[in-house]
Amino acid sequence: MKLLITYSSKTGNTKRLAEGIYKNIQLENVDLKAISEVEDLNAYDTLLVGYWVDKGGPNDEAAEFMKGIEGKRVGIFATLGAYPDSQHGWDSLLRGEDLVKEKNTILGKYICQGAVDERLIEVFKKFEPGNPHAITPEKLKRYEIAKQHPNEADMLSAAIMFRERI
Repeated sequence: MKLLITYSSKTGNTKRLAEGIYKNIQLENVDLKAISEVEDLNAYDTLLVGYWVDKGGPNDEAAEFMKGIEGKRVGIFATLGAYPDSQHGWDSLLRGEDLVKEKNTILGKYICQGAVDERLIEVFKKFEPGNPHAITPEKLKRYEIAKQHPNEADMLSAAIMFRERI
């Protein structure tokens, strides 16, 4: 068995989670690469694919990559600014799974928070109250919590779950 852990990352959250999974998965024959560096999927029978959540699903680079996966065992991991146990978090994972489930075997899914890009928060601050992305005290609190993730517990939890299923 040869395993590829691959990811798309904008602010470093998903990269950090991927690196933590790689460090903690304790399996042999594992490669870690950014999606942009993956040249040949034929060398792997199992993939762990990570993305940052954009508009409720995988970011564009990850989505395009995922659509091309066929005949593999696939685990999905993601980071987002919202709480991972929210409906938004779950739906974001399911949208990723939908891209690969018909042509592959799904091993599992993992999602955790990650810091929200400060530039995006500044954009949100300009929205009028009532806009779904407008800043509220609750959102500011969530953004502060998100800055602490992915942490070692997130990385270890994801690695253990995937290792058990591989």
